[in-house]
Amino acid sequence: MERKDVMKYKEISKKPDNLYAESEEVASIAKQLSEYMDTDSFCAQIEKVHKLNGKSQAIQSLLEDKLLSLKFASEKKGLFTGCAVPSLRPDFYRKVGKSGILVEIERGKTIANNMDLLDLWKCHHCAEADFLFLIVPCLRENHRGQVTRIFDRVEKRMESFFDPIGKNYVNVEAVHLFGY
Repeated sequence: MERKDVMKYKEISKKPDNLYAESEEVASIAKQLSEYMDTDSFCAQIEKVHKLNGKSQAIQSLLEDKLLSLKFASEKKGLFTGCAVPSLRPDFYRKVGKSGILVEIERGKTIANNMDLLDLWKCHHCAEADFLFLIVPCLRENHRGQVTRIFDRVEKRMESFFDPIGKNYVNVEAVHLFGY
């Protein structure tokens, strides 16, 4: 069976000096997740659930075992106690050295409801994480058959926050963007 889409991956980062060891470990974890998501087996499973009216929970359930094997915890509570919305929870979280990784998995509302920006905001406000793994569709078709290039749009939006010359520089050290 020939695959329709190949998984995409992009790291958007500051290349931090103060979290160098953590950045290296996070990149290694991202590589393992990216390689897993790029297998024929995973892509065949994604093809079954990534369809019109599909749910992000279906995508999340396909990734759960792999993320747990990479030592992530599901729906970790207590990460936002100092934030204005202390009940926030990421889809997954893992501590890495002096920092951590939030994992957010999106499907249908990534761009339409700015969920990608909400996920970056969550990482920006989380004292326990400086790294975000954002998992989004490469493409999304609507009811009229129009296709939106979600990964490409999210990539462009995220890059604007990592331009040190720009006015939107954030305290998040890196976004690892995965497209399925």
